[in-house]
Amino acid sequence: MIKLITPADMPDVAAIASAVDALRGGGVVAYPTDTLYGLAVDPRREDATERLYAAKGRDASVAMPLIASTVEQAKDVAVFGERELRLALAFWPGPLTIVMPARAVVARSILGGGTTVAVRVPSHAVARALCATFGFPLTATSANRCGRPPAASAADVVNGFVTGIDVILDGGLVPGGPPSTIVEIGAAGPRLVRSGAVAWERVLESLE
Repeated sequence: MIKLITPADMPDVAAIASAVDALRGGGVVAYPTDTLYGLAVDPRREDATERLYAAKGRDASVAMPLIASTVEQAKDVAVFGERELRLALAFWPGPLTIVMPARAVVARSILGGGTTVAVRVPSHAVARALCATFGFPLTATSANRCGRPPAASAADVVNGFVTGIDVILDGGLVPGGPPSTIVEIGAAGPRLVRSGAVAWERVLESLE
């Protein structure tokens, strides 16, 4: 497990490049977000996503969310409708996750047996820089073993994993707090999948 230090507001280019090298080799990278620390792998690689599920001890039926550097990059993994795009433009970067139909390029193993993918653009500069440099969205599951407390620092990640993590991007302590709000827009209209940092009323107002 290699730890690389990077300022939270001005990502270190060399540290991000080293983390991207690990991702391109099928590795697992821990990184800070605007809520908690997350775990990244290339969501197109079945071998990498299998390593991630094993590291977390996560049931294969539970899907993995993704992050992207921009709305345009998010379109590489998800099919946006008009209302999903309105939500993205209103709340990204930020803690709103949108569930949408997954594109074929996404590894089936991270979809939990379904056909949709949950994606957002975080407001943390390191997380966005990691996706931007990698050139494709990345997984964003929380950096903890299933059933254990989430990680708010690189030290928490180290303490929570004996093996399974190749690189940690240490951006210092993250804010913590509630997770991202998860929403999905179906034939019957918008649905709150998980309450979180963005109030449901704000989501509904943005769609009026």
